[in-house]
Amino acid sequence: MKDWPLWEVFIRSKQGLSHKHVGSLHAADAQMALENARDVYCRRNEGISIWVVESRHIHATTEDPDAFFEPSNDKIYRHPTFYKLPDEVKHM
Repeated sequence: MKDWPLWEVFIRSKQGLSHKHVGSLHAADAQMALENARDVYCRRNEGISIWVVESRHIHATTEDPDAFFEPSNDKIYRHPTFYKLPDEVKHM
């Protein structure tokens, strides 16, 4: 079990809602990950759909906001303060 890959588990609780990350578990393969996720995270019928993805397949930005998101700051037209509202627009 120590050498099994880590899987991230996402559960959808009701039809029409988004899947939400609920935790992680170790499993030998995707089928085992689904079964373990069902047993661990849906014991009381909390979900109607389960997604599992091997953690190594998730790519994310760092927690430093300047490193990745800095290029958007030089596009001032994307900021609401760039635009002047006409006087006729009262409620915005």
